[in-house]
Amino acid sequence: MDLTTLIDTPPWDWPSDAGKMFQKILNDSLAQESDRLMAAELAGDSTVINDDLADALIAIVRDAEEPEKLRARAAISLGAVLGQADMDGFEDPDDVPISERTFRNLQDTLHRLYLVKSNPKEVRRRILEASVRAPQDWHQNAIMAAYFSGDKDWMLTAVFSMRWVRGFDNQILEALKSGDPEILYQAVNAAGNWELDAAWPQIVVLLNDAGTPKPLLLAAIGAASSIRPREAGEILIDLAESDDEEIAEAADEAIAMSEPMSEEEDEESNENEWIN
Repeated sequence: MDLTTLIDTPPWDWPSDAGKMFQKILNDSLAQESDRLMAAELAGDSTVINDDLADALIAIVRDAEEPEKLRARAAISLGAVLGQADMDGFEDPDDVPISERTFRNLQDTLHRLYLVKSNPKEVRRRILEASVRAPQDWHQNAIMAAYFSGDKDWMLTAVFSMRWVRGFDNQILEALKSGDPEILYQAVNAAGNWELDAAWPQIVVLLNDAGTPKPLLLAAIGAASSIRPREAGEILIDLAESDDEEIAEAADEAIAMSEPMSEEEDEESNENEWIN
């Protein structure tokens, strides 16, 4: 399979040597930039990422001679594995596709590269967006600076990052009033992730507005089911009957989450809480 075919193929159906193919292309500075961009995008998938691929990606991010788009794409491709490693830890090495040493190296290198103001804005933005998947102390100040920079692109990156780093409830609520659809979308995701109850009125407005764009509506459905699942179930009944299959399915799932537990499930939940 070539890269174009792999883009349209589910990762679990990729050939066993797909990761090696991506690494070879990433390491070949003479390969076409379009191929290297595709390889960088695919290399971040959990089915292939490993220490060698992570090293190839961070080497591109680090190299000022590499094309800006490729450096940015390589950075963002590291986000998923950083998040997985941060969540699962390293007690069982088989749980995470990269080693703890590689994980720490990625964190340190991304932080160092972010601080280099001469790096292109797009590269620094993607570094921040990837690195917040495994939050560190420096992210608080970086996000706050980005949010108040007065630059629309940096503000978008900041609100995206607030989904992963705690402590920005006021900024998320402010961003929910944004007239920029991209910033609003990220703010809805952040509000849902942190179950931000004060965001509920704005989420309801989005759910009830027939003009809400589909991606934003799907985000609002997910946020509603996280913030107030029981009330969400009542509001989403009409959306569950949508002619759009994706919207109807998302609403159905949210309604299912709102349904009260059976007596047996409730007892089991209480027992688990007591044990913990």
